[in-house]
Amino acid sequence: MGPKKNSKAKDDILETLGDFTSKENWDKFFSIRGKDDSFEWYAEWSQLKNPLISLLQSQSLQLLVPGCGNSRLSEYLYDAGFKLITNIDFSKVVISDMLRRNVRDRPGMRWRVMDMTKMQFEDETFDAVIDKGGLDALMEPELGPKLGNQYLSEVKRVLKPGGKFVCLTLGESHVLGLLFSKFRLGWKMSISAIPLKSSSKSSLQTFMVVVEKELSTLVHQITSLLQNSSLHSNSKQASGLHEALQTENQIRESYSSSSDILYSLEDLQGELTKLSQGRRLQLTLGGQGCSVFSYGAVVLDAEEQSDPFTYHCGVFIVPKTRAREWLFFSEEGQWMVVRSSNAARLIMVFLDNSHTNASMDEIQKDLSPLVKELAPAENENGAQIPFMMASEGIKERNNVHQVTSSLTGSIVVEDVVYENVDSEVSSIFPSSVLVFRRLVFERAANLVQSEALLRDDQLRTKLVGETGMKKTNSSKSRKSGSQRGNDEASKQLTVYHGYLASSYHTGIISGFMLISSYMESVASSGKMVKAVIIGLGAGLLPMFLHGCMPFLEIEAVELDPTIVDIARDHFSFVEDKRLKVHIADGIQFVTEAASSEAAQILEKSNGSSHTESPSNGNSATSRAEDVGAATVDIIIVDVDSSDPSSGMTCPAPDFIDESFLETVKDKLSEHGLFVVNLVSRSQAIKDTVLLRMKKVFSHLFSLQLDEDVNEVHFALKSASCIDDSLFSEASLKLEKLLKFKHPEIGQNIINSTKKIKRLK
Repeated sequence: MGPKKNSKAKDDILETLGDFTSKENWDKFFSIRGKDDSFEWYAEWSQLKNPLISLLQSQSLQLLVPGCGNSRLSEYLYDAGFKLITNIDFSKVVISDMLRRNVRDRPGMRWRVMDMTKMQFEDETFDAVIDKGGLDALMEPELGPKLGNQYLSEVKRVLKPGGKFVCLTLGESHVLGLLFSKFRLGWKMSISAIPLKSSSKSSLQTFMVVVEKELSTLVHQITSLLQNSSLHSNSKQASGLHEALQTENQIRESYSSSSDILYSLEDLQGELTKLSQGRRLQLTLGGQGCSVFSYGAVVLDAEEQSDPFTYHCGVFIVPKTRAREWLFFSEEGQWMVVRSSNAARLIMVFLDNSHTNASMDEIQKDLSPLVKELAPAENENGAQIPFMMASEGIKERNNVHQVTSSLTGSIVVEDVVYENVDSEVSSIFPSSVLVFRRLVFERAANLVQSEALLRDDQLRTKLVGETGMKKTNSSKSRKSGSQRGNDEASKQLTVYHGYLASSYHTGIISGFMLISSYMESVASSGKMVKAVIIGLGAGLLPMFLHGCMPFLEIEAVELDPTIVDIARDHFSFVEDKRLKVHIADGIQFVTEAASSEAAQILEKSNGSSHTESPSNGNSATSRAEDVGAATVDIIIVDVDSSDPSSGMTCPAPDFIDESFLETVKDKLSEHGLFVVNLVSRSQAIKDTVLLRMKKVFSHLFSLQLDEDVNEVHFALKSASCIDDSLFSEASLKLEKLLKFKHPEIGQNIINSTKKIKRLK
């Protein structure tokens, strides 16, 4: 490595560390040095400032510094204006020290204990990853390239298209061999030398390798920005790098000029001639000069089965609109597709924006020569490979409304007609063409935020007459948004709030079983069960609950007023005395409500009481105070996360902080229920959420929804109804409490109660 200290200090440090990949050794190292004794591997800020700042350009970039140690690199970047920096290191000691060192002066800086070879971030989270010696530390020659390979795979995953990986390295041959080959296809790469200080006595040169992520399958030459003036004239290190660079560019030249259509498979073609049970490989197919399009693909070799396979090899095409569905996106779901296809090898091909204007005949014609190269030798004398396709599932789509919110970004309301719908709803309305209205956020375009069934106005008039609810007019969204695409059919339809299209909404309500005895006693006494729902969305969950539980008093909390307008104008959301909406921060709303209640309890204990007149014109404040006057029986958190670096799609990280969970517990009544909708593909993050909830709540339950990434977690404040033997009885009580125009609609809720599991 290349520390800045003198030779003796360097030897002492290396002796302390020993194995650079050992977390325990690093913990010991940072404990010895302390939080204020920073240690700079390789170049210092004075040498890095100009090349880094000119490279990063925009200060609004999301930056990741993996293996940050106690280097001041990210601190200097922060002070230079780059405020969106996330630092990770697997040493708890150094992360704790760095957090304490920066919490006051750099409050926006994020510090997380995390293994850089197993990052807990969503795909395409960061604009740049800045590595200062991290890759070198993982590439211990005696350990081989495994850790380095895992780390670079994670870097590729978390970088956004157009994002940059900046690697500061000593450029040893075994490191460059991995680095060059890992970013060979669809990446631009350049290499330069960091000039040494004139006073430096170090014999080692630091190089900066910059890799830029492209949405292509091109193979680029590595651009050399090395200048003799910045290199040691007789350096073996520099000559070794020049040799490695020349060799790699020759390989890349051969790839670019080759007629071989599978550039990304050069290391796998020999292996793919034979089936390997249970093998799964992610690949890129096609590219410039060999096909019209490029494709993301997964090759899956099926496990052995008792009956013969129908096909030795098959192709399964997934349209863009379904690419993020659990069945196709998750590994577990993909294996289900393999089993249903009855193919010994299944090539799953994912379409994206580049294929939008191509017909399926054009796609199949383009793919055919590519997939032939992936067929196993057992493919019976070149037998034709069948093409299968996941239906997009949508027959018709109509863009109803589009608006941009300063808080949420671009928002779309669309009406769709599906090719197939649940038998439950189709049996209730057998003669109708069922239209569903969907709410979609551009920041999570593959996730439908809300979905509602549309019915005709005559049915709605009857429903409104039954509930006595009145619509609150709002023209705000009409003024700020663009209305288009409304046809006559859409104008005659309105949302039917007696049906829940989202399975996780059904799952949330099924958890009410846990307090059904309490709800039954409250309802029979003529009192109201109080609920707070954080996250309005289209208002479908509160409207459904309002209709089927007449004893429920609901306070909905939504941060974005644009969302409230959309719910009112396009999803028939209305308020009455049992359903109110507050435009407020959900955490602040619950916290202030809990604080208000605590103050009232303190006043009573001191034997004093007084009333104050509400502030003039401040109705929102007075309403929040009214809510705080009593505990709440049910608190539901159903909000998405605007921070992709959290690793969670839902909820935002602050809603599972221990401090907020404690506040929720204080606000709940003795028989209270807390519900949170969790969406994450990281098992580590799921485990972390449950650990935090367990610290606060003693009685936890969970519902895993079939073929979905949603998990609904339930927490009870007290031990009521926690015996598994009482679940059946509690489910029956919930069924009796639910009032539906069509009882069949409630069956999914009751069925979901049977899947709720207690967490031990």
